[in-house]
Amino acid sequence: MDQSKFKHRIQIRVRNYEVDWQGIVHNANYLLYFEVGRVEYLKHIGIRVDLNAIKNDSRIVLVRNEIDYKAAARFDEVMNIYTRIIYIRNSSFAFEGLMEEATSKRLVSENTAVHVWLDPRTNNPIPVNDDFRNKIRQFEGDNVAIQGPILFT
Repeated sequence: MDQSKFKHRIQIRVRNYEVDWQGIVHNANYLLYFEVGRVEYLKHIGIRVDLNAIKNDSRIVLVRNEIDYKAAARFDEVMNIYTRIIYIRNSSFAFEGLMEEATSKRLVSENTAVHVWLDPRTNNPIPVNDDFRNKIRQFEGDNVAIQGPILFT
Protein backbone atom coordinates (compact mmCIF):
# COMPACT_ATOMS: atom_id res chain seq x y z
CA MET A 1 0.00 0.00 0.00
CA ASP A 2 1.20 3.46 -0.89
CA GLN A 3 0.84 5.54 2.28
CA SER A 4 1.17 8.79 0.30
CA LYS A 5 -2.30 8.17 -1.20
CA PHE A 6 -4.03 8.27 2.19
CA LYS A 7 -5.64 11.61 3.06
CA HIS A 8 -7.40 10.53 6.25
CA ARG A 9 -5.83 9.49 9.57
CA ILE A 10 -7.06 8.93 13.08
CA GLN A 11 -5.18 7.78 16.16
CA ILE A 12 -6.16 5.05 18.61
CA ARG A 13 -4.34 4.22 21.84
CA VAL A 14 -4.26 0.50 22.65
CA ARG A 15 -6.22 -0.14 25.84
CA ASN A 16 -5.42 -2.81 28.43
CA TYR A 17 -8.50 -4.95 27.71
CA GLU A 18 -7.53 -5.23 24.01
CA VAL A 19 -4.35 -7.14 24.84
CA ASP A 20 -4.36 -10.95 25.04
CA TRP A 21 -2.40 -13.35 27.25
CA GLN A 22 0.64 -12.99 24.97
CA GLY A 23 0.85 -9.27 25.73
CA ILE A 24 -0.18 -8.17 22.23
CA VAL A 25 -3.40 -6.82 20.79
CA HIS A 26 -5.87 -9.66 20.16
CA ASN A 27 -6.23 -10.22 16.42
CA ALA A 28 -9.96 -9.39 16.30
CA ASN A 29 -9.31 -5.88 17.66
CA TYR A 30 -7.37 -4.89 14.56
CA LEU A 31 -10.63 -5.21 12.59
CA LEU A 32 -12.35 -2.95 15.12
CA TYR A 33 -9.62 -0.33 14.74
CA PHE A 34 -10.08 -0.34 10.96
CA GLU A 35 -13.87 -0.08 11.41
CA VAL A 36 -13.41 3.03 13.55
CA GLY A 37 -11.18 4.44 10.80
CA ARG A 38 -13.83 3.79 8.13
CA VAL A 39 -16.63 5.41 10.13
CA GLU A 40 -14.51 8.47 10.93
CA TYR A 41 -13.48 8.74 7.28
CA LEU A 42 -17.13 8.85 6.17
CA LYS A 43 -18.01 11.45 8.80
CA HIS A 44 -14.97 13.52 7.81
CA ILE A 45 -16.11 13.79 4.18
CA GLY A 46 -19.71 14.60 5.09
CA ILE A 47 -21.43 11.23 4.78
CA ARG A 48 -24.17 10.86 7.37
CA VAL A 49 -23.44 7.83 9.54
CA ASP A 50 -26.26 7.01 11.94
CA LEU A 51 -29.01 4.42 12.34
CA ASN A 52 -31.67 6.52 10.59
CA ALA A 53 -29.50 7.07 7.51
CA ILE A 54 -28.80 3.36 7.30
CA LYS A 55 -32.45 2.25 7.61
CA ASN A 56 -34.10 4.55 5.06
CA ASP A 57 -32.92 4.55 1.45
CA SER A 58 -30.37 1.79 1.37
CA ARG A 59 -28.34 -0.65 3.42
CA ILE A 60 -24.60 -0.87 3.19
CA VAL A 61 -23.18 -4.23 4.22
CA LEU A 62 -19.65 -5.49 4.66
CA VAL A 63 -19.09 -8.50 2.39
CA ARG A 64 -15.33 -8.96 2.67
CA ASN A 65 -12.87 -7.94 5.37
CA GLU A 66 -9.27 -8.94 4.73
CA ILE A 67 -6.37 -8.19 7.04
CA ASP A 68 -2.63 -8.75 6.83
CA TYR A 69 -0.81 -8.69 10.15
CA LYS A 70 2.70 -7.25 9.81
CA ALA A 71 3.76 -6.64 13.43
CA ALA A 72 2.23 -6.83 16.90
CA ALA A 73 0.59 -3.85 18.54
CA ARG A 74 1.06 -3.58 22.31
CA PHE A 75 -0.65 -2.00 25.30
CA ASP A 76 -0.54 1.82 25.43
CA GLU A 77 0.98 2.23 21.97
CA VAL A 78 -0.66 4.85 19.77
CA MET A 79 -1.73 3.58 16.37
CA ASN A 80 -2.14 5.74 13.28
CA ILE A 81 -5.07 4.37 11.27
CA TYR A 82 -5.04 5.56 7.65
CA THR A 83 -8.19 5.06 5.58
CA ARG A 84 -9.18 5.64 1.97
CA ILE A 85 -11.61 4.35 -0.63
CA ILE A 86 -9.76 2.69 -3.48
CA TYR A 87 -12.67 1.99 -5.83
CA ILE A 88 -16.38 2.41 -6.39
CA ARG A 89 -18.03 0.01 -8.80
CA ASN A 90 -21.68 -0.41 -9.70
CA SER A 91 -23.04 -1.56 -6.33
CA SER A 92 -19.86 -1.95 -4.29
CA PHE A 93 -16.93 0.02 -2.98
CA ALA A 94 -13.73 -0.85 -1.15
CA PHE A 95 -11.83 0.73 1.68
CA GLU A 96 -8.13 0.30 2.16
CA GLY A 97 -6.60 0.73 5.60
CA LEU A 98 -3.12 0.92 6.94
CA MET A 99 -2.11 0.81 10.62
CA GLU A 100 1.24 1.94 11.95
CA GLU A 101 2.66 2.59 15.39
CA ALA A 102 2.75 6.38 15.69
CA THR A 103 6.22 6.92 17.17
CA SER A 104 8.34 4.37 15.32
CA LYS A 105 6.18 4.32 12.14
CA ARG A 106 6.34 0.51 12.33
CA LEU A 107 3.81 -1.02 9.93
CA VAL A 108 1.38 -3.07 12.04
CA SER A 109 -1.33 -4.22 9.61
CA GLU A 110 -3.14 -3.61 6.34
CA ASN A 111 -6.84 -4.02 5.60
CA THR A 112 -9.18 -4.23 2.64
CA ALA A 113 -12.93 -4.04 3.29
CA VAL A 114 -15.53 -4.39 0.53
CA HIS A 115 -19.05 -3.04 1.05
CA VAL A 116 -22.21 -3.50 -1.05
CA TRP A 117 -25.25 -1.19 -1.28
CA LEU A 118 -28.57 -3.02 -0.88
CA ASP A 119 -32.20 -2.11 -1.28
CA PRO A 120 -33.53 -2.30 2.32
CA ARG A 121 -36.81 -3.87 1.20
CA THR A 122 -35.45 -6.60 -1.09
CA ASN A 123 -31.82 -6.97 0.05
CA ASN A 124 -30.81 -6.92 -3.61
CA PRO A 125 -27.75 -4.90 -4.68
CA ILE A 126 -28.46 -1.38 -5.97
CA PRO A 127 -26.14 1.16 -7.57
CA VAL A 128 -23.99 3.29 -5.29
CA ASN A 129 -25.69 6.68 -5.26
CA ASP A 130 -24.28 9.71 -7.04
CA ASP A 131 -23.95 11.81 -3.90
CA PHE A 132 -21.63 9.21 -2.37
CA ARG A 133 -19.62 8.91 -5.60
CA ASN A 134 -19.23 12.69 -5.85
CA LYS A 135 -18.10 13.11 -2.23
CA ILE A 136 -15.52 10.36 -2.61
CA ARG A 137 -14.26 11.74 -5.92
CA GLN A 138 -14.03 15.23 -4.45
CA PHE A 139 -12.04 13.98 -1.44
CA GLU A 140 -9.86 11.32 -3.09
CA GLY A 141 -9.31 12.97 -6.47
CA ASP A 142 -7.35 10.75 -8.86
CA ASN A 143 -6.54 8.22 -6.12
CA VAL A 144 -9.86 6.42 -6.53
CA ALA A 145 -11.20 4.35 -9.45
CA ILE A 146 -14.88 5.10 -10.01
CA GLN A 147 -17.07 3.15 -12.43
CA GLY A 148 -20.73 3.41 -13.32
CA PRO A 149 -23.34 3.72 -12.25
CA ILE A 150 -24.68 0.85 -14.30
CA LEU A 151 -27.68 -1.33 -13.53
CA PHE A 152 -26.82 -4.45 -11.52
CA THR A 153 -27.63 -7.68 -13.29
